[in-house]
Amino acid sequence: MDPAVLREDMIDGLRHESRGVLDSETVATAMNAVPRHAFFDDERAAYADRETERVGTRVLAPSTVARLFEAAAIEPDDSVLLVGAGVGYTPAVAAAIVGSRNVQAVDITRQVVYEARGNLANAGYASVLVDCRDGADGLPEYAPYDRILLEAAAVEPPQTLLDQLAPDGRLVMPLGAREQTLTVLEDGEVVEECGAVAFRPMLVEGEQVGAIERNRMHREDEERARQAAQSRTGWEQDWIDWDG
Repeated sequence: MDPAVLREDMIDGLRHESRGVLDSETVATAMNAVPRHAFFDDERAAYADRETERVGTRVLAPSTVARLFEAAAIEPDDSVLLVGAGVGYTPAVAAAIVGSRNVQAVDITRQVVYEARGNLANAGYASVLVDCRDGADGLPEYAPYDRILLEAAAVEPPQTLLDQLAPDGRLVMPLGAREQTLTVLEDGEVVEECGAVAFRPMLVEGEQVGAIERNRMHREDEERARQAAQSRTGWEQDWIDWDG
């Protein structure tokens, strides 16, 4: 079947009242413009509303992508950062709204980065920048961003990403561990909750595809200890030598 027809059927399904995940004309137009099959091996599977796996990363279902962009409320002139490049489809949808040069994406797994770059080029969005980075660090070279979208869950919003938002910028992310909520933050505060979701947790160094060592808990323990130490004042600062 003609991919354009499959794409229109996908959009119609997402807009149907039984799902109610796609209301924005801007998002609908962008998803209809991006050849989703360019990011998949199977043309029909590309337009089915289900999650898939590719090169060790989860590819979001179209309905999840729609929910992410509905929550982000991206404007045509916005600068956008995607944390978690996936196979490149989500950055392509963002590029269809704001233009390829206004979209940056990062992923911690090098193989995923290469896959996303190739797919984006094949789909006509070669100017989208995809870099291999720890997602929690963002991409400060291109900050500030009007919108930051996370394709991975975290228990707390990464402060580094909040710091990279422009004034009135918006961070959209799955917030939580086992129970996650698609959450919108502005100025570091939750302004909207958009229902339950199920994303994979954000990876840290040592957890990417093919890594030998997993060190999430070790790094989290170190970060929490440092934050706790920095929050102390006066006599609580255990490194102050009062006798010196």
